[in-house]
Amino acid sequence: MSEIGFYHLSRTSLEQALAKLLEKVLESGRRAVVRVADEARLEALDRALWTYEQGSFLPHGTAADGFAEEQPIWLTTGTECPNGAQVLVLVGDAAEDGLEAYERVIVPFAGDDEAALARARERWRRWRAAGHRLVYWQQDERGRWVKARET
Repeated sequence: MSEIGFYHLSRTSLEQALAKLLEKVLESGRRAVVRVADEARLEALDRALWTYEQGSFLPHGTAADGFAEEQPIWLTTGTECPNGAQVLVLVGDAAEDGLEAYERVIVPFAGDDEAALARARERWRRWRAAGHRLVYWQQDERGRWVKARET
């Protein structure tokens, strides 16, 4: 079963947190697929990952860019994994299909969004019942990740 990390955002935006989490994925030698629910979110994240921090570079691509198998980070609205990723990032209402194909799943959610909180709680219950290893991370006052719960 996959390890699923829930990341409760309380100090940084989704774009900022996602960029830092993806940096860690790449530093570990892994590849990632980032699934989003719609094209508007995909385009916004694509732009944000190019510009999130001056001097930083997160190599990534989308279907519009091509060369899917060469992209260390693949952004999609679908369920494909063309780059052989070991890590799946689910953003918002993205499709949950195929979690078991990944070593790790990352689920970032905004703590000030009631719908996002409800979705995260529902996923936690469902995935715990399915036998996945779950880890809940929250941000401390400086925005660093602190493990708060594990099942």
